[in-house]
Amino acid sequence: MRQIIVLAVVIAVVAGAAVPSGQDYYSPGQAQILRYDVDNIGLGNYKYAYEQTDGTRQEQQGAITNEGREDEAIAVSGSYSWVAPNGVRYTVTYTSGVDGYNPTLEEGPGGVPNVALISALG
Repeated sequence: MRQIIVLAVVIAVVAGAAVPSGQDYYSPGQAQILRYDVDNIGLGNYKYAYEQTDGTRQEQQGAITNEGREDEAIAVSGSYSWVAPNGVRYTVTYTSGVDGYNPTLEEGPGGVPNVALISALG
């Protein structure tokens, strides 16, 4: 029990840490959703995507393969990205299916939406 409490305190301290001055990014607790799209009725194929003011993005789509057969499976592909505190955007693109999980990581320039857009959101 003591380890759980210590872990919870550490998480709370990290989550509440102040953003260093001069940084142009938001802590996870301050991000707002810019876009959220979902096409999923709980059966068959699906897709979703979202983007936040802190630069975090995710997209995923899934499709059933070999539907109705013994080897029926779901093939998933997508990507997610975030902007690190140093301003660099990291993007993971992946596929997942009968061949397992296959990710690739790309490091690129920053990508936090500009301050005017963020302030317009309220």
